[in-house]
Amino acid sequence: MAKRVFFSFHYQDVIDFRANVVRNHKMTKYEGAGYFDASIWEDAKKESDLALKRLINSELKNTSVTAVLIGSETYARRWVRYEIMKSLEKGNYLLGIHVNSIKCKDKKTKDNGANPFDYLGVSFSDDGKRVSLIEYKNNKWVNYSDLDGWNISNVDKKDWGKSYKLSKYYKVYDWVNDNGYDNFEKWITN
Repeated sequence: MAKRVFFSFHYQDVIDFRANVVRNHKMTKYEGAGYFDASIWEDAKKESDLALKRLINSELKNTSVTAVLIGSETYARRWVRYEIMKSLEKGNYLLGIHVNSIKCKDKKTKDNGANPFDYLGVSFSDDGKRVSLIEYKNNKWVNYSDLDGWNISNVDKKDWGKSYKLSKYYKVYDWVNDNGYDNFEKWITN
């Protein structure tokens, strides 16, 4: 069954061409790779906060997977964080893919950027009936302000009253070292 994938990334990685390698790899491999691109491009920079949230929400609407393309500054980008948290709320399968190992236009690579899932988290209420969203900013964990939490059920009692980084739940791969060209479809169906 085909998966609709939303690609979340820092726009600098498009300029450097790294994000495009991942987003467009199906065209160089074979047609019908089993996912559809639902990313947002340049128009996003021109919108107000509310309009941008609506645009992201509409792009996420018919997706089931969110692939976070991790460059040097991805973890710190407000709208990448929103896309991750909104994907979490929606129930999308989330994964991260380091893209700095991909050679950019000048044929250079970079060290991997920080994992955005280490800077975002969930906090379960003391009775286990609500999840709140948290983020790491200015060297401390704070409530995430762009999206409220929601009511939940079936939280293991050992997790009541506790907080966890999203990296506890979601895998991160490296496009080059983990052979994303051949393994991407496996990653989005795990």
